[in-house]
Parts: sequence; structure tokens; C-alpha cells
Amino acid sequence: MTQVRTRFAPSPTGFIHLGNIRSALYPWAFARANKGVFILRIEDTDVERSSQEAVDVIIEGMKWLGLDHDEGPYYQMQRMDRYKEVLQQMLEKGLVYPCYMSSEELDALRERQMANKEKPRYDGTWRPESGKTLPPVPEGVKPVLRFKNPQGGSVVWEDKVKGRIEISNDELDDLVIARPDGTPTYNFCVVVDDMDMGITHVIRGDDHVNNTPRQINILRALGQEPPVYAHLPTVLNEQGEKMSKRHGAKAVTQYRDEGYLADAIVNYLARLGWSHGDDEIFSREQLVEWFNLDHLGKSAGQFDEAKLRWVAQQHMKMASDALLAGLVREQWQRRGVSVPDELAQGDKLAAMCALFKDRCATTVELADWLAMYVGDVAAPAEELAAQLTDANKPAVAALAARLQTVDWEKGAINQAIKDTMAEFGLKMPQVAIPVRLLVCGRAQTPSVDAVLALFDRDVVLKRLAQV
Repeated sequence: MTQVRTRFAPSPTGFIHLGNIRSALYPWAFARANKGVFILRIEDTDVERSSQEAVDVIIEGMKWLGLDHDEGPYYQMQRMDRYKEVLQQMLEKGLVYPCYMSSEELDALRERQMANKEKPRYDGTWRPESGKTLPPVPEGVKPVLRFKNPQGGSVVWEDKVKGRIEISNDELDDLVIARPDGTPTYNFCVVVDDMDMGITHVIRGDDHVNNTPRQINILRALGQEPPVYAHLPTVLNEQGEKMSKRHGAKAVTQYRDEGYLADAIVNYLARLGWSHGDDEIFSREQLVEWFNLDHLGKSAGQFDEAKLRWVAQQHMKMASDALLAGLVREQWQRRGVSVPDELAQGDKLAAMCALFKDRCATTVELADWLAMYVGDVAAPAEELAAQLTDANKPAVAALAARLQTVDWEKGAINQAIKDTMAEFGLKMPQVAIPVRLLVCGRAQTPSVDAVLALFDRDVVLKRLAQV
């Protein structure tokens, strides 16, 4: 059986967003599921709009998401000699021909065709045919090279998403495959790349469907059988428009900076156009184990921030506490927060992550929660005044006195709180809420004894002394 070889071939003409990166995730997952090869190819022939910055974001985003490539990145601009070599071979075989029609003549031809309610297309003026006399070659005009598209018959392929697609060859005119200066055009470069790189499966956005019949015809002219095609429906934004920078899409790397776990983004993106039964939450390993092209969705996936946050929350719960501790440290470093040594090295930060991670969708939120352990806190004055009253101030002071001598662990702290409640005839919220406000700066936290046990005793006593 032939080894599966897939590719992701972005154009570096803008930042890469979630809709784009899904076209990397699926071929990556398919290659990994079939022990195949995943290739990264940068299609940078649009020199004016391409930028190194955009290339860097593509590579950085893929690296963060763990979409590792086995070959590449290949750059089309570095393969120009190869394209010209194939063009020359095609010229010699009569598969392409020079066309001297000027852009003015082409425009006039299109206008005539549209006036006659015909589809605007090149009319084959310079296409050599037996018994046909070509016009005289105009002086000083550099020709384009056009591919001799087959006449009659049709191009047919079984698309793994869209099913059988058939396009009549008479619908396709002779495509320009090299410009007057000799530089090859996009559709031609793609064909040579896919041929040279032995691509077996092309998994890409359905904005490429119109290119496919042309690419198949060029491939066949070069003696190659086309790969399997799977054209993915568009990803829409929350307003139902095509996801794009213009319509508010964010760079993939921004999700990293906002503290989303890479596995959560991979899980969410995978479900935006593929399914494995009713499974909503799965690991990267499960995605690779389950992924195939038979369960790709036929309708457009719509981005939903609330759903993304829900998926992210599930992955936060599943994540190892040690992993989260490292990511929280990174968030604090980014904010310029100095982290005490015992938090920087020991298991204490992991224990804090374990206690608070169920409340968070991102490591930014987790770092916000845990900020009480590494910096001063200030409860909202009105809330503190409402909760810390003359009725319970003595109880808080008595609890502080008890906490000076108890073993500093959750069970002993819990007992100290219960003893204080019994002494003053108070209920848990009457003691726990003012303690939370003073020590944590907020009224809602996980179990107060567990939260306090992760502080240094001195910090808790100092904050309770504000009574």
C-alpha cells in the first residue's frame, strides 16, 4: 500500500486564524492516523503580499498546537528553477503554447462575450491546431504560456467531502501557467509541488474546488494520476460570515496568549467539521486513533466562543497539575510578577492549580485566581463592610488566634473554623466569607480550609489582623 503523504500549503499573506489552521489539522491528523508523512509548504509566489512575519506566525502557531511536520517548510520561491524546467519539458511536448494576446485584447474579448450573454473565457486564438494558421507574432510582445486543456469529455473525481464532481472540459479554457516574464502561476506550481512531493491526499478548503479540474488535467498531462481530494466547507464566524481577519478573526497565536491549552484548541477545531460519533471531548491521541476522511462534515462549521470555552474548561480539568503550574508561571512572568522560590520549584503551585482549575477555561484565568498567593489583595470595601460586622469580628480574631498554633494542614484548619463557629454560635458563611475577603480578596473560592492551607501561615495571620 502506498504511504500516505499529505500537505498544508498556506500563503503567507496575512496572519493565520482558526479557519486556516483547520486545513493543517486534518491533513496532519490523517497522516498521523495512517503512519504517513505530513509536509509543510509555503506558497509565497505572491511576492508583494507575502511576508516573513506571516511565515513566522504560521510556523509558531503550528508548533504551539503540536502539528509537527515531517518535511519542509518548502518555499515555492526557492523552487522556481524546477517549475521552469517542467515548463520547458511541456513546451517541447506541445502541452503548452505561447499566447501573444494582449490584456487589452483579452478585455475586449470578455466584453463581447458578456454582451452576447456568453461565459467570458479565452477563445483559443493562439492555440496551435493541425491545419490552423496562427496570427502573425506581434513585435516586442512577450507571450504568456497557456496549457492546452483537453477538449471534449470531462474531469471527474470522487471528493471525500462533496462526493462525485464532474466538470466538462469545454467549461475550462486554456489556463495561463507562466506570465510574460516567465514566472509560473499558482495553479501550475501547486501541480508540480504535489507531483514532486508525492502527495496522495489533498485536504484543503472548498475555495479550491474550482482549481481542482485544472490541476487534475495538468497532472494527467504530466503522466501522473491525481491524489484523493477532500474539500472542506468554510469555517464561519459567529455572525455566519466566512471567518477572516476583516470579520474579526484572531491569529492562532492569540489563543495561546489568552491562555487556552493547545489540546483544547485541537479538540475544538477537529469538531468544527469532523466527528467521531457523539464524542465532544477527546485527547490528541484519540483524535489520531479515530481520524479518517469518511466522517468529514458536508456543511460549514460555525465558530462559537461559548462552545470553545466549554471545551477549554474540560481540558483544564483533565490537564496535569504540573503542566498547568508551568503555564501559570509563564503567565506571571509575562505580567512581571515575581514568584517566590517555593512556588517556582516545589509541588505547591501544582497543588494550587489542582484546587482552582475546575473554575477556569484558560491559564490566564487560573493565574488570576492564584494571584492571591503571590501578591497583595484588597477586597471591595463595601462588600467587606457588609460581611465583616461587629457580630463576627470577634470570631475572626479568635480564629486568627487559633490558627497561630494549629498544624498547618486542611483538616486542622477546618477544625479551628468549626471550633470558632461553635464558640460564637455562628454558621459557616458568617465566618468563611469575611475570612475569604480578608485573605483572598474575594467572597467566592473553593473550600476555605483547602485554600488557606496553601498559604504561608504568616500571610494568613497578617491579612486576618486587618480586622
